[in-house]
Amino acid sequence: MVFNEIQPAALIPDPDNGPYELDLHTLAFPAAWRDPVLDLYKFGKSDAKQAKIKEVPIKSLNALIRTVAPDLVTVDANASFDATQPWLYSRTDYPPRILARLVHAWLRNLQPTPEGFQRFRETARMLDVDSLCWQSETVDLLEHELSPGGTCVPASRLYRVLPEILADRIAAQPAYEFCGEHVKFHRVAVDARANGAELMSWPPLKHTTKVTDKDARNRYGSHRDWRYSAVISVSLRTVPFSPNPRIYLSTRIRRWVAGQVSMSGTQRVSAYLLTKEPFIEDGQQPGRFAVAQFAWNPRTRQIEWVQGGPEGMLARVGAIDNLPAADVFAKEPDTWIDERDGIQGAASYHTMMGWHGVGAGLMPAERRRLTEWAAAALEPELIPAPALVRSKVKQNPAKLLTPKVPVPKQNATDDEIEQAVATNRLIDFDNSVRRREYAALALDDRDLTAVLLYQSSHMRNQLIQAAEASLGLADYREAAGPDVWSWNAPDLRVRIHARELGALGAPLGTSERAPRKGQEHIDAIGHRRSAVAAHLRTLAAELGEATVITFVELDGRDKFKPRTTDPKFAVRLGCADAGMVSQFFTPGNPNDPDDDAEFRVAAAWADGLRQLGMRLIPEHTVGDKIPDGLNQLAFWIVKRQATGETHRPQFTPVAVLIRPGQKCILGRTPEMTEWVPYPQLLIALTGQVRPQDLSTADQQTKAVAAFVQNTIYAMRGTPTLVVTHAQNTRNRWPWLTNSGLIADRIKLGNGPAQRIRLFGSNLHIARIATNDRDETPQWWAPKNDESGGISKGLWKLTNIDKNSHVFYSTSDKSGTHTLSVEATKLTHRINPKGKEEIRPDKNAWNPELLEITMIGFSDAAEAEHWAMFLHQQRSAEDYRDALALPLIQHIAELTSQYGLPHDDEPDDTPDTQPDQAEATAAGS
Repeated sequence: MVFNEIQPAALIPDPDNGPYELDLHTLAFPAAWRDPVLDLYKFGKSDAKQAKIKEVPIKSLNALIRTVAPDLVTVDANASFDATQPWLYSRTDYPPRILARLVHAWLRNLQPTPEGFQRFRETARMLDVDSLCWQSETVDLLEHELSPGGTCVPASRLYRVLPEILADRIAAQPAYEFCGEHVKFHRVAVDARANGAELMSWPPLKHTTKVTDKDARNRYGSHRDWRYSAVISVSLRTVPFSPNPRIYLSTRIRRWVAGQVSMSGTQRVSAYLLTKEPFIEDGQQPGRFAVAQFAWNPRTRQIEWVQGGPEGMLARVGAIDNLPAADVFAKEPDTWIDERDGIQGAASYHTMMGWHGVGAGLMPAERRRLTEWAAAALEPELIPAPALVRSKVKQNPAKLLTPKVPVPKQNATDDEIEQAVATNRLIDFDNSVRRREYAALALDDRDLTAVLLYQSSHMRNQLIQAAEASLGLADYREAAGPDVWSWNAPDLRVRIHARELGALGAPLGTSERAPRKGQEHIDAIGHRRSAVAAHLRTLAAELGEATVITFVELDGRDKFKPRTTDPKFAVRLGCADAGMVSQFFTPGNPNDPDDDAEFRVAAAWADGLRQLGMRLIPEHTVGDKIPDGLNQLAFWIVKRQATGETHRPQFTPVAVLIRPGQKCILGRTPEMTEWVPYPQLLIALTGQVRPQDLSTADQQTKAVAAFVQNTIYAMRGTPTLVVTHAQNTRNRWPWLTNSGLIADRIKLGNGPAQRIRLFGSNLHIARIATNDRDETPQWWAPKNDESGGISKGLWKLTNIDKNSHVFYSTSDKSGTHTLSVEATKLTHRINPKGKEEIRPDKNAWNPELLEITMIGFSDAAEAEHWAMFLHQQRSAEDYRDALALPLIQHIAELTSQYGLPHDDEPDDTPDTQPDQAEATAAGS
């Protein structure tokens, strides 16, 4: 069904309503506290570490408050010592003596060692913590300024305060109702860094499944119950060049652990707890769910509440005895769902814990009803944002491959069905020949010589069949195993050398135990890396030819526990050392009728061809609005923290280029003197470790600015569209924040804003923002009074932002998702057959709203045509479904898969939330 408009799950202030103010209690740390607290935090640390400390982290105190005083609202992850910048907000005058106890515990936690105890006591006496008191303040909940580009810039505290106030109003209204069933929502304490507020349905809903596995039946019985809740998130956001703030309402499903919690290493698990009595003596009865976290403590070798040990903050404030025992809660969390010991609660499920009987997500019709129910509580101050309207520019790119004909299903004769099937066979063959032509171009007259490291002959044969079908090779086969398969087509020669994976795919470490995090894990990676590289080099020498890609049948990460045993990183590094890109796929089960191995292996083969630089670049249908010879240039930052799985930081700016007439995709990094083929770029990214001169934010920002400037400057004589990704790049290119953007200017690093034409008369820029962390709203296509659908298209703002250069791109529903848009999980519905139906077991999927901001255009009409060009670039025909990003940005994003920081040389012996600066400065 074609829709001409879609409705974002967004609200704006009613311009006819006037001010929106509220009296609140606020608390700020006195300015005189700053130096003593900083000195306390620095005490005992090295000079180098002390030099880096500019602020005092308050994360642990915020987490403590989230557990023992969930009704308080914290607004910052760092302590601000300024009376004009309150850190704590409350509707009530929370007992100051309780606050003093919490602050004392926090100060002690800054110096938890016996050596730091005396310094803590001196600091506490100096600060006079007991003198802390609330101040009354009338808060303007719509306070904001305008950026130089005309974008709304809300007061920083409102990113936490306003959503909290609005969420309270939603929770206070009558329960959500549909089909005669009711769902009640409660408030949840959220982290200060979340930049929003949250509501959750309680009691949780229940879905019961039959247990078919024999071992599982012995453990759970014939049936098993799965619990889940609906979640509504409220967030304050902005849109580039719009003077109006937005409130986004996002809805999703939170699933609860059934049975014992599956702990993965020291990873934390969140417990949501609703208690009738406060966890802290003399505290106020909470009206919200408290959130506490528990984890495996390798030192004590038991499960404990975070900050819950004898020296932890929960113990210091006397709350630990009022919480459930962490090890007991982890063993049987669902026994608290219906209340136990005066507490209701549950443990939050994560996909790393294995299969869950309830699917993720909500479908658009139910999402619409739930969102509109929540929005009704926010009137009259807030009203729904205007609908987005469909662009009238032609929507679809030209086809490079021939579409299949539909196979008739109803009222068709056998001959008609057979004719359609036969036609599609011919189409498949013609398309495979076209793909082979594109592969030959990308390889630039080289052979496609691959290595296949397999675990089972079943999956080996699946990959051989996928290769043959993909490139139309059946008539050109010269060898058919058992070690080599080869084809010699007129335009491309293909050879696949198959060998068993063997010990190269075994878990890292020894048979006795897994490698510990740190140097032991690094050594294990190095050993396997060396073994893989040596194996592939020896094989290439035996074959007497260069191999370009390795396909690896490797178990998924869920099979490697603990995670330090996963060999995938090491295998990829070893392949790169041997000069090869790599593509992985997981084993299949030929005895499972639902096994999708054929599809997965075909996708892996196609992904491998893409890594070699082959692309079916969509041909736009925008006409002469897009100049011939257009360069598509995307920037991306490959970055990993030292705390990640490989324990090596990386920071590498990357540029990827689609150049007209070029046979393959090109790429480069700042260290490269010229553009190189895409697979060469991928190999170069493996093993890079961030140099010392790129260790600070300022150094990284300057490096990105220099790289962008040099890259753009080299193209100043040709038409170029630069595509950037807000969430990936803005931390080191601040101009990409909402408040930084100016419609006709560019700013590099911390330099001045300059006219884009100074960088080239044919330069245009597009900034892409995804819905990560709810930075773009959810949406639906209105069907009738209560229903919603899904619609592909490019959409533009209306009414309040007529001249905006901001557009939105949506895709169709994924081909693998066949669930009706009317399906429900929260209440039953009446299906077309007149029967009650509810589908909690199914995964619900909605395409995201991709925001495209166009920079450097004379008017909105010109910008719209270029935005349509990028929208069409999501429809690459060598992918089954539309891409999440335009093709050029998608290719750039994939470079992160090779950003595996490790030592520069192999061993010779055999873990975004939203950036706080972005939230406070730009509010994207």
